[in-house]
Amino acid sequence: MNSLAKRRTSASVVLVATSLVLGACASTPPPTIGRVEARSVEADGQGDYSTEPVSNYKLHAGDVLNVTVFREPDLSVSEIPVGVDGTISTPLVGVVRADGLTPAELSSLIETKLRAGFLKEPSVSVNVTRYDSHVVTVDGSVEKPGVYQFRPGARLSTAMSLASGPSRVAKLEQIAVFRQFPDGMKVAKFDYAAVRSGSMMDPVLQPGDRIVVGTSGLSQFWQDFLKAAPVFAIFSNQL
Repeated sequence: MNSLAKRRTSASVVLVATSLVLGACASTPPPTIGRVEARSVEADGQGDYSTEPVSNYKLHAGDVLNVTVFREPDLSVSEIPVGVDGTISTPLVGVVRADGLTPAELSSLIETKLRAGFLKEPSVSVNVTRYDSHVVTVDGSVEKPGVYQFRPGARLSTAMSLASGPSRVAKLEQIAVFRQFPDGMKVAKFDYAAVRSGSMMDPVLQPGDRIVVGTSGLSQFWQDFLKAAPVFAIFSNQL
């Protein structure tokens, strides 16, 4: 039995940290992959992924907001983007930081500033009209690979639908979701047929996720990436 076959039949989790030097990912820490023959959340690296949407959404640069001051139309603004520096500017209040705050927290902040010399009892509401910071890249064997916007709470199945679903040659058991964490990039493997049947988690997407659906038709970058370390071959058909 060769070494690859032994790895396939192993029932223990193998965590692999590679030291890849890729032009497009030179500054990105190497991914960490969980792998095992016996199916489990931990085995396929899914332990850091969740099916629970974030209950209190925090604003990000690129989000577009409506800021409404009750009975003060001159102080209300529509379709105002959160700048790359994480701030917005509203009448009288001026520049305030929005990045990292919930819409309710930003509303309270603007009310406090308006109350300081402008209005006696201001009432402010902040609504997100567009989540431009929320994008996911879907690559590999899908009908329409590309970069798509999504709303908070969207899932892997949502991203697959946005890309018009898997192609006829897609390997549904070889779907990789790459995600940046504070300690580096990680990847989890999902079986889309199991996701659709409800026997495997349908993870909630995070901004910047990259989904790669296994096939021989992956982009050259991903082909090189998958070939760079043997463990990545579980996501390709090169075995």
